[in-house]
Amino acid sequence: MCYVLRVTCYEMLIGIDASRANRTHKSGTEWYSYYLIKYFAQLDKDNQFVLYTDKPLSADLADLTELNFIRREKNDWHPEYDRDGYQIIKSPHHNFKAKVLRWPFSYFWTLGRLSIWMIWHKPDVLFIPAHGLPLIRPKRTINTIHDVAFKREAELYEENKLGPEKGRGRRVINFLVRLFTLGKYGANSTDYLNWSTVYSIKNSKKIITVSRFSRDEILDMYKCLEKKITVIYNGFNDLLYKKINDEAKIAEVLNKYGITRPYFLYAGRLEKKKNTPLLLEAFVKLKHRRHNLAQKLVLIGDASFGFDEIKYIIHEFGLQNDVIMPGWANEEDVPYIFNGADAYILPSLHEGFGITILQALSCGLPAAVSDIPALREVAGDAALYFNPHDKEDMAGAMEKIIFDEKLRAELIAKGLARAKEFSWEKCARETLAVLLAP
Repeated sequence: MCYVLRVTCYEMLIGIDASRANRTHKSGTEWYSYYLIKYFAQLDKDNQFVLYTDKPLSADLADLTELNFIRREKNDWHPEYDRDGYQIIKSPHHNFKAKVLRWPFSYFWTLGRLSIWMIWHKPDVLFIPAHGLPLIRPKRTINTIHDVAFKREAELYEENKLGPEKGRGRRVINFLVRLFTLGKYGANSTDYLNWSTVYSIKNSKKIITVSRFSRDEILDMYKCLEKKITVIYNGFNDLLYKKINDEAKIAEVLNKYGITRPYFLYAGRLEKKKNTPLLLEAFVKLKHRRHNLAQKLVLIGDASFGFDEIKYIIHEFGLQNDVIMPGWANEEDVPYIFNGADAYILPSLHEGFGITILQALSCGLPAAVSDIPALREVAGDAALYFNPHDKEDMAGAMEKIIFDEKLRAELIAKGLARAKEFSWEKCARETLAVLLAP
């Protein structure tokens, strides 16, 4: 089939759910979506792409001519639209546009609004870079299931109600969901994750996942043919995350976020799944072992489920002057925060991949991380591992990675080499191959 954009004839129309890529505060899934779109624009000149979004794409996504993440939001910037109502997207091969599908609710956009659009406007291929599929879609719909921790370790997830904040609306939504699922699921975040995963596995043409560990978890917990799943590793932005020798700029960024050296660094959501509370307890143990410990603990990221426990531990052990929580940090600043640190610590209880490890290794940081399968798959022998359920073991790893100079040098060298094995370009090329395969 031929699609014409300007004067160019394209082979296929590829639709992509860009709603997550368009979020301001991005975590793993959002960055995955964002960078795949960026690299698709660089790599593919033969097909036309349409990006579906619930609100106009940001200035950064409206210009795909550059790979690097550069914040372009300006007060006087406004999205532009063509005569057919598509948002105009700049791209190297002029083969991208966006369709803004507005929806009055903050939930069920994929299931509802995107499905409605698909009734009359199905692309040849639809790519959903997360769990949920629209109810109406083309036969060749491919999605990414990053992990199934919500199934394996449900206690790490908060169950949020879906629907209006109060009143009859929420009860109506819950009734309709139970009716639609024959009473098996309710209108809450946990049930939605379970239902959408089962639905995706059953109805997608292909499933992409981000590690062999996640593939094995999916096969173990759901009835799924192994040949339906393709493992494609995540990448990271190696244009941003690298060794930086500009000490003045590092100091400027650290000062912006109220961070003082020296420090351990953790980057990610402050939540139970990431095991942040036990990291704090391990830090207390380390301070008892090393009374003159100079390092503080810097936690950058948004608060999430379990943050109340984090605040309690800080107060209970008097860590107000030793733990720095700047909150969300702009992506262009984060590499400087990595470069200013003495070591990176990732204490997660469950991961499907672990992009921040690659960011740390590429910045020349020695990393101590949880001894869980996905992190071993990503870091290999380039990290120091600890039992994420044992604060004594975690504290020991933190101590060793600071005071064992030989180990630090070995980990830094291995880490820089290991990080070179991953890239968003490689991830995008392999993903395109799955999208375009017959």
